[in-house]
Amino acid sequence: MRKRWEQVRAAFTRRIRYRITRGGLLFTLALLAVGFGAILSANNLLFLILAAMLATFLVSGVVSRLGLAALELDFLVPEHVPAGRHVPGKLFVRNRKWLMPSFSIRVEAIRDPDSPSLRSGVYFALVAAGETLEGAVDVRFPRRGAYRQNSFAFSTSFPFGFLEKAARVTLRREMIVYPSIDPQPGFDDLLLGIAGEIETHYRGLGKDFYRIRPYEAMESSRHVDWKASAHVGSLQVREFAREQEQTVEMYLDRDVPPALDAWFEHAVDCCAFLAWSLSNQGASIHFRAQGFDFRQPEDGDIYTILKYLALVYPQRAEETEPPLEETSYKILLTASPRRFLDAGWLGARILDPGVLPIPPGGAGNAAA
Repeated sequence: MRKRWEQVRAAFTRRIRYRITRGGLLFTLALLAVGFGAILSANNLLFLILAAMLATFLVSGVVSRLGLAALELDFLVPEHVPAGRHVPGKLFVRNRKWLMPSFSIRVEAIRDPDSPSLRSGVYFALVAAGETLEGAVDVRFPRRGAYRQNSFAFSTSFPFGFLEKAARVTLRREMIVYPSIDPQPGFDDLLLGIAGEIETHYRGLGKDFYRIRPYEAMESSRHVDWKASAHVGSLQVREFAREQEQTVEMYLDRDVPPALDAWFEHAVDCCAFLAWSLSNQGASIHFRAQGFDFRQPEDGDIYTILKYLALVYPQRAEETEPPLEETSYKILLTASPRRFLDAGWLGARILDPGVLPIPPGGAGNAAA
């Protein structure tokens, strides 16, 4: 019983915000007019009407406060959630009061740039005592990272609509939100170029003959099959089967100064998009950063990389790491290209500030 009482007491003492409605403003003006008339005329009937109006106003406040008391909220979203997208979720509202139901309850997200937002609130006409109701929502998380306190609010204007009362509730369920994997301006063409370069990079690495095909511009002449070329009247080349899967070595440089924090956030989003797209194309990924080394799919799936990118932060490094994969295609995201070129990343595709489109108000990455 004591525990129940403490829960109800805590619900009653939570911070309540008030907003007077148009109906409440008109009722207040009518209340003042009746009170002023009763005082001037000393009419007992007007005093009775004034008392009834005051009682109605007080009862409205008590009933709405009771309706918001002892309400619990739980919030569930899918396991894998990227930032910047609306994803389906579920809200669960439970009325912990023993006897009294709650009427006309609306659940909305607190308006905060760093808090999740709902496309629309959820309305419950009645939440009976001891009952748990469920509502479907579309939720959007504005940034990557761990969300430990997601703020929502219960609001009601029951029973007469004089005041809209809102009680803030904070969830303690932790959720990991991945970086945005949405395409960014200029990255579609970049990804197509990377895919073409990867394909060109892997041609001829094997020893088993695969096929004879037409010559393509900028290819080496050492694979030209002169007999086949003379037979068809155009240059033909021999193509050999690969002996290994496509492996893309990606490296995210965490060693960035504080002035480039916006650049680092954009670099993380770019890295997540590239890793997600390459994984969907069937490429094996060797992802590295200072203090992190992961191979996909040998060590796990792409979601392990996205989870790391959700929580990664800039970190100073004493020395620059060289590339590890000799035959891999290398993608390097760094704010200091010269430092990595000196460390042996000469054949890598370097993403570096200056060329790729940048988001409004932030620094960007560029293909060197």
